[in-house]
Amino acid sequence: MIEISLKAEEVSHWGNFFITNSFLLTIVASGLLIVLGGLFKKRLSLIPNQLQNFLEFVLEEFLGLMDSVFQNREKSEKYLPLIATIFLLIIISNWLGLVPGVGSIGFHELHEGQEIFVPLFRAPTADLNFTLALAITAVWAVNLLGILALGFKKYFHKFFTLENPIKTFTGLLEFLSEITKTISFSFRLFGNIFAGEVLLLIIGSLVPYFIPLPFLFLEIFVGFIQAFVFSMLTIVFISIATQEHH
Repeated sequence: MIEISLKAEEVSHWGNFFITNSFLLTIVASGLLIVLGGLFKKRLSLIPNQLQNFLEFVLEEFLGLMDSVFQNREKSEKYLPLIATIFLLIIISNWLGLVPGVGSIGFHELHEGQEIFVPLFRAPTADLNFTLALAITAVWAVNLLGILALGFKKYFHKFFTLENPIKTFTGLLEFLSEITKTISFSFRLFGNIFAGEVLLLIIGSLVPYFIPLPFLFLEIFVGFIQAFVFSMLTIVFISIATQEHH
């Protein structure tokens, strides 16, 4: 019998703080980013090796993509750390969920008189708590950057104004859209990754050899696309938030 849980399962607790399997893999993803970042920083050289050449090429292409939205290299470089962190965290979280053992290594426990299997690890982006926290962080960052770029009064003037009824109404709609961005961000990412995990679980349980491989490669691609879409939408929203409305 296949157990599918929308909620991340609890694997341990520390006092009143419950540790879930998605939280454990979030720590692994964050630690991996920190370690790789530290190693890359130590290996930076004025005469780049092949790996550094490749990474610099990818970074330049990414900056070029941001330039197409911001129309300003200075802005692209200014907001690159935020966008790159979001992209790398999402893509590593997505791909870690596809590593053999994630979802299949765990333990059994009794729940309401029935023995159920609890996986030790779960993809962070397959947990709505993670995607919601990431969406809230991104939307708050967008608004904060807008305030820093335009000033508090000028930024919120586009939401709340009494110049005329039309501007008042459209301003309120824009303010509500800031809330809906959080919902759409979190549910889009969660829905795609969770659905992919369920698909792989069902296909793997029915036909465990070779047949799941095309679906696995599909999920690798989907993991990249979801990280890219989330990052690009954040770039677009920052561009809109930091421009004056005329």
